[in-house]
Amino acid sequence: MTNAIFQDRALIAEIAKHARTRTIAKDTVLISPGDEVVFLPIVQKGVLRIIRQDDEGKEIFLYHLYPGQTCAMAINCCQSRKASMVKAIAEDDTELLMVPSNMIEEWLRFPEWKTYINSTYATRFAELLNVVDLIAFSNMDKQLLHYLQQRTKANNTTTLHITHQQIADELHTHREAVSRLLRTMEQKGMVKLGRNSIELLATNPVS
Repeated sequence: MTNAIFQDRALIAEIAKHARTRTIAKDTVLISPGDEVVFLPIVQKGVLRIIRQDDEGKEIFLYHLYPGQTCAMAINCCQSRKASMVKAIAEDDTELLMVPSNMIEEWLRFPEWKTYINSTYATRFAELLNVVDLIAFSNMDKQLLHYLQQRTKANNTTTLHITHQQIADELHTHREAVSRLLRTMEQKGMVKLGRNSIELLATNPVS
């Protein structure tokens, strides 16, 4: 996967020398809020789900990281030596390339690495703006549909095995509201509800 991301042989050699590979199982928490971030995780296989969590434990889903991608917030924490402000969870069995934090600045001498870091900031910033727009300008039904679309895409399936409470936690809302909206979506033929499962049947916006 490294060769698929980078072409500079000198950079690839540096990565092989200093980085290590780590595999984590589905639902494993890689990083928690308050953790010291001493590595930069680059996804090789699988998917990471990034969640913002406040001091009271309230959560909101931000975005996913797919193969070849890394987290801008992890970059910032490594460079500023600040504790993590997000939670990173393995959406599936996931293989990661763990880059030591001190290498991030040093490898900026490689144009390809510098481009990779800058493009990561740009991509994640755009995704965060999308989240802000959903929260600020959209109804909860659109937020819920977006969440279901992103989770099913990340899991490469149309069915999520998840409780209404888990969804409510990651959307920072009440379980009753999620359950009510899901029942409405089921009546519209958009989802099929089961016991702790949700099958996404349609991806058209909620009217």
